[in-house]
Amino acid sequence: MMQHAKFIFSNEFLTYHFNPEHPFNQKRVLLTKDLLECMNLLDPEDIIPPRKATDEELALFHDVQYIEAVKRASQNRLGEDKGIVFGLGTEDTPMFANMHEASSYLVGGTLTAVDAVLNGETLHALNLGGGLHHGFQRQAAGFCIYNDGAIAIKYLREKYNLKVLYVDTDAHHGDGVQLAFYDDPNVCTFSIHETGRYLFPGTGNVDERGIKEGHGYSFNLPIDAFTQDESFLQLYETAFKEIAAYFQPDIILTQNGADAHVYDPLTHLCGTMAIYEKIPQLAHELAHQYCDGKWVATGGGGYDIWRVVPRAWSQLWSVMKYNKVLEGSIPDDWLSKWQPEAPVALPPAWHDGEDALPHIPRKTEIEEKNNKLLQSMLKYTKHSQRQNINP
Repeated sequence: MMQHAKFIFSNEFLTYHFNPEHPFNQKRVLLTKDLLECMNLLDPEDIIPPRKATDEELALFHDVQYIEAVKRASQNRLGEDKGIVFGLGTEDTPMFANMHEASSYLVGGTLTAVDAVLNGETLHALNLGGGLHHGFQRQAAGFCIYNDGAIAIKYLREKYNLKVLYVDTDAHHGDGVQLAFYDDPNVCTFSIHETGRYLFPGTGNVDERGIKEGHGYSFNLPIDAFTQDESFLQLYETAFKEIAAYFQPDIILTQNGADAHVYDPLTHLCGTMAIYEKIPQLAHELAHQYCDGKWVATGGGGYDIWRVVPRAWSQLWSVMKYNKVLEGSIPDDWLSKWQPEAPVALPPAWHDGEDALPHIPRKTEIEEKNNKLLQSMLKYTKHSQRQNINP
């Protein structure tokens, strides 16, 4: 019998590790898996190990010279000068031993998720090890070596010939995936993120609409710094529904960065766990409305690996498998196991307390600004729909 959801996991994910001081820490995937197991929400039969992506699969998106450079960097055979040309050896994306193998497993995890859904094994599949949306064709960037999302979409297009809606709720703009399909009318990208005025990568403006045949299939909501739950969710829900109705996708691929939370150390948004309850609920609803349930989800950013990411990603899995939001207390077993290692006090509940949110004097101004942004973006979908009706 088909299961509703599959969870892609292997300890190989933990080998994607730049250095002990680097903010990108895949231990958060292990923390999430352990939390779900403590909740009895993840069964052994739910788990599929990832395969390692082949060089041919990586080359669906990445330049062969770049793949060879990553291989040489894996063996400490790529000089610093040559590395910089490919975005390797920077502060954001340092070189590390076996980086090609580690990155290939993250990509393979997302391809494993795609095949599980398209082969009829499951309706939904989750690869928390993926979501590396900043990788470019010939360059690493923003902690991302290989772009699993872009490769998976190329794979979906070539192997299954599906129209793909890519939805990115990471606080950082999904620039690498957007650029990969900027001229492709069969891939629609939607990113809601903090404005690039103060935050990497600095792109993702509302007027980035695509080019050539792809014009009209790129959507961005660069919301203001210090945006809180109500505004974030209003924009996300309104835009996602409008874009899905316009594009009519065959499958939805979501990138689920968990760095829009107020605790995240690298961003300036002020969300709480409330947004990480609603984000997957809407994706689940629209996948069933438009795609017969076909939904692949990945991880992404998220740099408070103790207080935020395990709770956010557990909510994602709970919605995927059980279509329910987790409430009440975090299990004592999990808290007692990990608190000695955590540098901060672990939250005892799934919801955040009121003390988590700072007072934002500009709240009304921020919400008004975000609403104007939404209206500006929605003009594009309505214009496009009129164009489709009256060619």
